Amino acid sequence: MDVPALLLAAGGHQLEAAETLVQAGRFVVILFAARALAELMVRLRLPAILGELVAGVLVGVSGLHLILAPELASELNAFAQGTIAALAHVGPDQVQEIYDHSFSNLQAVGKIGLFSLLFLTGLESELDELMAVGVQAITVALTGVVLPFALGTFGLHALFSVPLLPAIFAGAAMTATSIGITASVLGELKFLRTRDGQTVIGAAVLDDILGIVILAVVVALAGGEGFAIAPILKLIAAAGVFVIVALFLSRTAAPGFDWLLDRLQAPGEVVVAAFLVLSLACFAAQAFGLEAALGAFAGGLILSSSRHRHAIEEAVKPLVALFATVFFVLIGSGLDLAVLNPFDAANHEGLVMAGFLLVAAVISKVAAGWSYLSQEPTNRLAVGLGMLPRGEVGLIFLGLGTQSGVLGPSLEAAILLMVMGTTFLAPVLLRLVLADPGAAAEFAPEAPAP
Repeated sequence: MDVPALLLAAGGHQLEAAETLVQAGRFVVILFAARALAELMVRLRLPAILGELVAGVLVGVSGLHLILAPELASELNAFAQGTIAALAHVGPDQVQEIYDHSFSNLQAVGKIGLFSLLFLTGLESELDELMAVGVQAITVALTGVVLPFALGTFGLHALFSVPLLPAIFAGAAMTATSIGITASVLGELKFLRTRDGQTVIGAAVLDDILGIVILAVVVALAGGEGFAIAPILKLIAAAGVFVIVALFLSRTAAPGFDWLLDRLQAPGEVVVAAFLVLSLACFAAQAFGLEAALGAFAGGLILSSSRHRHAIEEAVKPLVALFATVFFVLIGSGLDLAVLNPFDAANHEGLVMAGFLLVAAVISKVAAGWSYLSQEPTNRLAVGLGMLPRGEVGLIFLGLGTQSGVLGPSLEAAILLMVMGTTFLAPVLLRLVLADPGAAAEFAPEAPAP
């Protein structure tokens, strides 16, 4: 081999080493920062997801510049850039180029986390419990979706002159209710198995279904042109039919899935079979012109009646813990909190917008607690506060809105503050309202008459 060929081979090896260092270094930064902050939040009795978000802010464009999307047009942290360049024996400019070029791989990992999280959300939906408190849960859910969506969308459009599509995205993000956070807090306070607790959980399940249907429509609109009524109605009908079919399959297809799973013997059969259903549901959603996120949620719904549901949950949860962490850190890393600097006059409108969203988000969900009729004593404030946290579901809305390019920096930060504010407030307020956990009797759905 001649000298130029040797040099070329050496150069290729150096670039490959630099790419490995960049990709491994990103995961080290993300996982270390996310776990450290998540541990802190858990010790403060707050949701771990908030730690992952804060970690993203600290290492992203608002912090250390260690995790940066190429579209942010920001330079990688100079110390990290120089360290990788020295270790791989390449130039700092080459490190930046490699970083930008390979960032799509990290985004793909984050998308796997998003779909896995939505799949797990659908899988954990207790449809039988929803039926037991059906009318009350449906009323609370409809109010908890319509009211925040209307307040957020029309408030932003009328008061702040936000264009209609970004305003709809913000309104859609306000419809969410985090089942995981609500169930965790209510369970800790011994309120989960009460009638009111079951109403909250049932309504939260419906909130997710309705909210993700709205999201599927809004994301599809973001990629189209204008607000023609016919395409919107077509999308809504397609999304509704898709969810109905998923609910039907949860009762009819799950036994077939169980039969197949019982006959598989190769290691990892549970998680592979579950991800096959997830992938097929995402494929079907995209084939019908819907957002793949709706397909991921529907895939979970289909398997929610499986005899192997708990085994599937145990197999999928570690993957969610790993990949969804990347998704949430990426959301935080792209948020430029400089737009919330109160000393910059240009930011004042964005700060007022954030305050408006937070107040509207609290009022609209709490009002849902007074939207149903009940012949028995009920803690309406607890029901409303149980619907309050937007949590990971609200962040999914924000993440998709950011990826679509519809949201501006001020609105992104305002939605993030609304999600974080409601997620922080809910556990604290519920603990105050339910200070006496023994005040509510446990509820079990009545057995059918013989």
